Amino acid sequence: MNTTDSKPRMVGINHVALEVGSIDAALEFYVAIFDFTLRGRAPGMAFIDMGDQFLALSEGRTQPPDSHRHFGLVVDHREPIRKALEKLGAEILPGRGLDFLDPWGNHIQVVEYANIQFTKATHILRGMQLEKLGKNDQALEELRRKHMAPPQTDGGS
Repeated sequence: MNTTDSKPRMVGINHVALEVGSIDAALEFYVAIFDFTLRGRAPGMAFIDMGDQFLALSEGRTQPPDSHRHFGLVVDHREPIRKALEKLGAEILPGRGLDFLDPWGNHIQVVEYANIQFTKATHILRGMQLEKLGKNDQALEELRRKHMAPPQTDGGS
């Protein structure tokens, strides 16, 4: 149902904002883990580019560390992240995936692009120099069930 009288539909997430104690310390922490471009800065804010989305860092943590509240960050591959977190002495949470707390208690769940439904448009991946990223069979099947799978090519996904 998609009429002019229907409720607006959620299309995606433009950004997530994380409260941190210090912008400079947060940038130092995250650059030790991830390869990223700084989109920009404003007083008390920094914006980490993720193609057509971004992560906003906001100075001034006002709440205790997160426990269940978290966000899932999609990456091209996650094993190097675990190594970087271990080297930093960051708190890696127990479980079968890769969840960690940043120094301000933000709970981040790291998932690989190949394993989930989330899909970037081909032109966005190309602009991010990630055009070779694909999906595993399980993720493709989930997308097919929703009629959202990318077109088949001679190489599969």
